[in-house]
Amino acid sequence: MSSTSTAPRLTYEDYRSIPDDGKRHEIIEGEEYMSPSPTTSHQRIVGRLFNSLYNHVSDHGGGEVFMAPHDVILSDHDVVQPDVFFVSAGRRDIVKERGIAGAPDLVVEVVSEGNRRHDEVRKRRLYARHGVAEYWVVDPELETVKVYRRPEGGYERVAEWSTETDDTLRTPQLSEWALPLPTLFRVPR
Repeated sequence: MSSTSTAPRLTYEDYRSIPDDGKRHEIIEGEEYMSPSPTTSHQRIVGRLFNSLYNHVSDHGGGEVFMAPHDVILSDHDVVQPDVFFVSAGRRDIVKERGIAGAPDLVVEVVSEGNRRHDEVRKRRLYARHGVAEYWVVDPELETVKVYRRPEGGYERVAEWSTETDDTLRTPQLSEWALPLPTLFRVPR
């Protein structure tokens, strides 16, 4: 992750003018952050999680599931592309053609080499500040998922699930959905 700290505070219009160079660009508090394309293991996890959530929502309703690259416009100076995110049916009005105009109900970021602090600190604070109800940080190396929920004001870490204890992912956002962690982190044969 690199950032440009000498540039003026960027807006959504500035963000939209960034040329497509194959990297993921985001702006947080008006500052640009970019990262190279994700690793294969990162993409496998994103794909499994998206497919599981998407299939559940397709069968049971309740909202929509999206994955990067798709803009989440939290403010004019905060535009991100979470790996996977869910918008409940009751908040479907934030789903626009150019992206999501507001805070999704659930956001998931999969940690890649070099972006741990970005996902676990900077983005966690950003999502809490903009009202994302639930935030997951998936760590492929440790095979864990940290779960943060927003009671009042900030986030509280409510769980850390691990393959070591054979945990299963669940969320109050989708009451009947569950995904065993070994399935999420399995290596293909």
